[in-house]
Amino acid sequence: MFQILVVSDGTGGTADRAVQAALTQFGADRAQIRLHANVRTREEIRNIIDEASPGDGFVVYTIVSSELRTTIGEYSRVHGVVALDLLGPLLTELAHRFADSPSERPGLFRELNREYFQRIEAMEFAFRHDDGQRTQELDLAEIIFVGVSRTFKTPLSIYLAFKGWLVANVPIVLDIPAPAVLSDIEPGKVVALTTDSSHLAYLRRARQDLFGGATGRYAEASHVHRELKYAQDLFDRHPGWSVVSVTNKPIEEIATEVLDVMKRSAAR
Repeated sequence: MFQILVVSDGTGGTADRAVQAALTQFGADRAQIRLHANVRTREEIRNIIDEASPGDGFVVYTIVSSELRTTIGEYSRVHGVVALDLLGPLLTELAHRFADSPSERPGLFRELNREYFQRIEAMEFAFRHDDGQRTQELDLAEIIFVGVSRTFKTPLSIYLAFKGWLVANVPIVLDIPAPAVLSDIEPGKVVALTTDSSHLAYLRRARQDLFGGATGRYAEASHVHRELKYAQDLFDRHPGWSVVSVTNKPIEEIATEVLDVMKRSAAR
């Protein structure tokens, strides 16, 4: 039984799966696969090529470094070992098409793939923990927004979740006690959102005009003032919480400020 040496500067998963797929066309137990992952030096490559005896095995490799690909090609030719480059021709053609050079960073696809799924997980977390849902799981969040209605809790949660943060938000409602669990949460995680009362009243009136229907005292200036005062009293009872004003600020600016205060809070 001859050997197929699979060599990669990453996990080797791509090359290994390609070889396995090819072998299925010839039946089982026709060759032995030996995987060499995270190969990053010339010396490692030479040692691997030395393992393959001419006529008794060959090398299959996915190496993003052009220097290491050249080393494999030259050293295998000198020793009479067949070496099949699965990635090099594709990188060369793409470089030609894009008129650009590849980054040659091993494991980049895996890294990007991991980041993508982290964002998906964070987005799902934000939706599950929006508007006071699942407060028993608040300790799992990295950032917790609290504030009255129309202080951009949900948009901020979604925006930061897209960047990979686990975010929850809890509404503060006039004369209704905040969830007791908030007092047990690490204070540095909580960001209290506040705003100017006249600006908040304007936003609520605009929402009322847009969607129509009666909203009671929701947009009245006196009611808005009482709500903000009620929320501020709660914030004052938790001096460890960070307070961020959202008045006349775009979501991106507020999010940047939130991350800045979180960073300062963590450093304390």
